Amino acid sequence: MLGAALAAFTLDAAPSDPPAVDPVVFDESASERGIDFVTHSSRSARRYQPETMVAGVALFDYDDDGWLDLYVVNGAPILTLEKSEPKYWNRLYRNKGKGYFVDVTEQAGVAGKGYDLGVVTADYDNDGDRDLFVAGLRRNTLYRNNGNGTFTDVTDKAGLANLDPKYGTLWAIAGAFFDYDKDGWLDLFVSNYVVWDHASDPVCGDPAAPDYCRPDHYQGLPNSLFHNNGDGSFSDVSDKSGIRAHIGKGMGIGVADFDDDGWSDLFVANDTVPSFLFMNNKNGTFTESAFERAVALPDRGEPVAGMGVDARDVDNDGRPDVFLTALTADMFPLFRNTGTTAFEDVTVRTGVGALTRPWTGWGNAIVDLNNDGYKDLFAACAGVLDPRGAAGDRVPMPNLLLLNTKSGRFVDGNVTAGEEFTRKAVHRGAAFGDIDNDGKVDVVVTAVDGALELWRNVSPTRNHWLQLEVSGARGSRDALGAKLVLVTPSGTQHNLVTTAVGYGSSSDPRVHFGLGADTQVRTLTIAWPTGETRTLRNLAPDQALKLTATR
Repeated sequence: MLGAALAAFTLDAAPSDPPAVDPVVFDESASERGIDFVTHSSRSARRYQPETMVAGVALFDYDDDGWLDLYVVNGAPILTLEKSEPKYWNRLYRNKGKGYFVDVTEQAGVAGKGYDLGVVTADYDNDGDRDLFVAGLRRNTLYRNNGNGTFTDVTDKAGLANLDPKYGTLWAIAGAFFDYDKDGWLDLFVSNYVVWDHASDPVCGDPAAPDYCRPDHYQGLPNSLFHNNGDGSFSDVSDKSGIRAHIGKGMGIGVADFDDDGWSDLFVANDTVPSFLFMNNKNGTFTESAFERAVALPDRGEPVAGMGVDARDVDNDGRPDVFLTALTADMFPLFRNTGTTAFEDVTVRTGVGALTRPWTGWGNAIVDLNNDGYKDLFAACAGVLDPRGAAGDRVPMPNLLLLNTKSGRFVDGNVTAGEEFTRKAVHRGAAFGDIDNDGKVDVVVTAVDGALELWRNVSPTRNHWLQLEVSGARGSRDALGAKLVLVTPSGTQHNLVTTAVGYGSSSDPRVHFGLGADTQVRTLTIAWPTGETRTLRNLAPDQALKLTATR
């Protein structure tokens, strides 16, 4: 471990009246900031399964001007999958500064090719510009950033067409870039959902008014792993890596070094079947170890409808934990990484169980939203079924905010998040980042057949913060997988560089630390995936820093 967790709290804390926490307040401002996007599911009377799954969103700085831009994926007519009408286009919004946006989709060339579900961003070719990978139904798309405000579809050249020798075209939900073999080039993991074809999609519910089917009506799929060859192309190593041997119903992907051996591992949330934990063997292969490490199922012993996942250190002990979203009555599992090759389910005793039992969640994150130095939990929420069907008004839900009390428990943050935050919609994806560079993390949330929501963080807190943009001098320019350890007078925090988060979404790669009342950072240690480590001392708060490896 890089430093002792001086500020760690115990997750064994007994229920008690929680201490006061700094409130988080949101202001929804998408339309006034230039964002007019509506997700189109192409919902049909037949109720084809993909219609309820769309879609993810990304925050990334595609033009390297220091402001986070926004990319959101969209559906298409389910029988043709054509995006010929602009209302079905994916959209790219450029941040003009201070969180105000303009639609640049057409000139950028990223309107999309079909029914898209997820997106992840990273500089896969190490040219200094962040690229886009879009996961979808029947096809995936890799857009290479040309560095001049435009992108080129290089999917076929890169070898990323989602074809499988046994299953044919695959239905992909999400992607995650990471350097699994530490060769300096970002590889790509893709979570695949189920075997699906419109001609054989079963009819569920009332035949006269069908609704969407449960996942057990469909055969699961293996996930995919693509090795970056360093020349702009990828090789499918799903078989020889051991990934393809495991059939699931893949949704969200969490990337972290769970056993602190210096190599990135993968957690995959599966829908109604046990989750996967792929541990990196450091030789190009992975071992699926979810049951052995007690993270395949929650304590009750039944699988949940896993949707979104984030893998970060929630309790300041230096070990990445796992937070899942799931269906109403499942509770959203929170697994604590014990550091002894196993996880423990702490959902109930942290208060997360009772707070999430009534909800169905999709996109999510472990993120400090009030800058108090302790990470909170966020979930984009809504039911699965058709809001115009038998489930009716039980389908749209508000989003959910759980605030960290610093004592091992969480409390309902919705009560102080603002009246607007109670609005209901059929929420799906969520991305997290500071769109206006004011030191507070904002949230973007998509909704099926609804307007995109931009939740600007306007919390009244005076807590301090530090934001770090970490890059590599050689090899992976994005430094995905880098670990950061920050020490203040109040204790120690841990975080990592990643973009994959939640449900089919991609967040700001910059690492954000809340500092609470502390006005000095005693030390900040960065461990790059290349092995380089650097420690900075006596840093002032409330600033953004760029940190580049020297070798």
